[in-house]
Amino acid sequence: MVTKSFITAILAIFSLVPCYGQKHQHGKASYYSKRATGARSASGQRIHHDSLTCAHRFYPFGTHLKVTNLSNGKSTIVKVIDRGPFGRGRIIDLSWKAAKEIGMIAQGVATVKVEMVENPIPYKPEDTKLPKIDFEVAETEYEFPNKWGTTDRNKENHHSSKKETNKITSKVINKTEHHKSKEVTKAELKKQNTDKAKSKGENHH
Repeated sequence: MVTKSFITAILAIFSLVPCYGQKHQHGKASYYSKRATGARSASGQRIHHDSLTCAHRFYPFGTHLKVTNLSNGKSTIVKVIDRGPFGRGRIIDLSWKAAKEIGMIAQGVATVKVEMVENPIPYKPEDTKLPKIDFEVAETEYEFPNKWGTTDRNKENHHSSKKETNKITSKVINKTEHHKSKEVTKAELKKQNTDKAKSKGENHH
C-alpha cells in the first residue's frame, strides 16, 4: 500500500517536470477574474488584473511565454508567477489583461499555443536595425534677436521708414505753407485793385 502511494507520488512529480525539448504546447487557456487582484501567487508575487502574467504547471517563475489565440491569431507575452491550472485540458491561466489582448474575454476559455520566449520585451532583438537619419544643413542665415526681441535688420528698416515718413511730412507742410502764401498774395492784389477802383470813382465825381 505504501509502495503504491509512493509510486503514485513519484509519477505525479514527474508529470510536472518540464519537457524542455518540447517547443510549444497546444491546449485550453482560461483567465483570472478582476476579483483575484491582490491575491498572493505561488511565487509570492501579488496578482494584478492589469499585469501581463500567468500561471503554468511547470515553467519556472519568471519565464516569459508567448500565448497565441488560435481562433483569431492574436498573441501576447506573459510572465509566469503562479502554478496551475489543474483542470483537465487546460494548460495556462492568464491575467485579465493578457486575456483581453488575445481577445478571449467574452468566451472565457480559448484554444491557444504556448511558446517559451528567450529574449522577451524590453530586451532588444538581435536582428533589430535602427534606421539611418539624414541630417540636412540649413543654408539660410539665422539672426539672433537682441534682448528687446528685434533683430538689427528690423531696427534699420524701422529707422529708414521713419526717415521717409519725416520727409513726406515736411513736403506736405512746405506745400501747405506755399499754398497759404499764394492765397495771401491774391487777397492783397484783390484789395489793391478794389482800392484803385474806389479812388478812380472818387476822382471821376
